[in-house]
Amino acid sequence: MKAYLGRRWRFASSHRLHAESLSASENASVYGKCNNPHGHGHNYTVEVLVGGEVDAVTGMVCDLVELDRFAQKHVLEAYDHQNLNTLDVFQNLVPTTENLCREIYRVFHEGFTAAKVERVRVEETSNNSFEYAGE
Repeated sequence: MKAYLGRRWRFASSHRLHAESLSASENASVYGKCNNPHGHGHNYTVEVLVGGEVDAVTGMVCDLVELDRFAQKHVLEAYDHQNLNTLDVFQNLVPTTENLCREIYRVFHEGFTAAKVERVRVEETSNNSFEYAGE
């Protein structure tokens, strides 16, 4: 019997939405105020949904402590209070929240083995959220 566990964490980061392949006027048109050369910040909420068999002994899909440790080391330490534009992963990728969501999914998909990552959801503002569930 497969069950699902959703867990949320919060972090603050800044970014500037700017595509090198676009002209200054195209960037301004596409990204508007988010193209500000000084960037802007968000208080993100990231939710990861993992799934798997319920362990007969623990009654859980996975160990919450292990899930929290993984998120702390590989997501929160990597992104909290960072300018996303300066991170290696975004050197050739516009740090939109869509791309941030895909990157967090990749990190969990490749590195968290205690349960299968099903979906990642990143809330950028109370009006904007993004989800990614793999290819």
